[in-house]
Amino acid sequence: MPLIRYPKARMDGIHHLRVLIANQRPDRLELLAEVVAGLGHEVIASEIHVSDVAAVTARERPDVALVGLGQSAEHALDLISEIVAESYCPVIALLDSYDGAWVNQAASRGVFAYIVDSRPEELQSAIDITLRRFAEYQHLQGAFDRRNAETLRAAERTRARQRQVLELHDGVVQSLSVAHLALELDRQDESREALLSALENTRAIVSRSLDELGKEGVPLRDLIRDSAPTPPTSNGSLRQVPE
Repeated sequence: MPLIRYPKARMDGIHHLRVLIANQRPDRLELLAEVVAGLGHEVIASEIHVSDVAAVTARERPDVALVGLGQSAEHALDLISEIVAESYCPVIALLDSYDGAWVNQAASRGVFAYIVDSRPEELQSAIDITLRRFAEYQHLQGAFDRRNAETLRAAERTRARQRQVLELHDGVVQSLSVAHLALELDRQDESREALLSALENTRAIVSRSLDELGKEGVPLRDLIRDSAPTPPTSNGSLRQVPE
């Protein structure tokens, strides 16, 4: 990797980035830091140890993380896992040569992209493309999350309505039972009070049902029209209710 400065050109409006870099090898880490700085970005952290990278990632919140494959393949995978667990940024793996088995393992750990050609211009291009795709992924994931959240809220509202109706229904049944028992015992006042309670609960059920139908866009006029009986005409045919 050449230790030279490159112009701070940008693609697609990508500007100054806060970059976390990690590699088991200090010499590779130093070279990568120079290249990243030469591209006009800020290296906010350079990490070697797996035990430290998670805390640094959580504290610094980088825009992108670059993880190099050092002496140990497992060490690099552990770095990726720790960064992914603590960040909301994409992780790019840097390889000297393609290793399909390692790339598959890195993907399972959450790496978003990898690059074999680590020339500065290729690195910048990889960062640009990765950030763009990551933003698209986040937008799509956000849409899925919003849809799922709305589905859960709708299901919860339905369950709440069902609980309310069930409670009111139980109240009606209980009040009617009390009214019937009081009537049999010739306790007319208690029977009257129980009937009034049943009517109140029934009215509440109807009112809530009408409110819910109204929220769903069903006009009250249509409900009245649809529920009204249609008398037969003199010749036995049905007559349409006027609009």
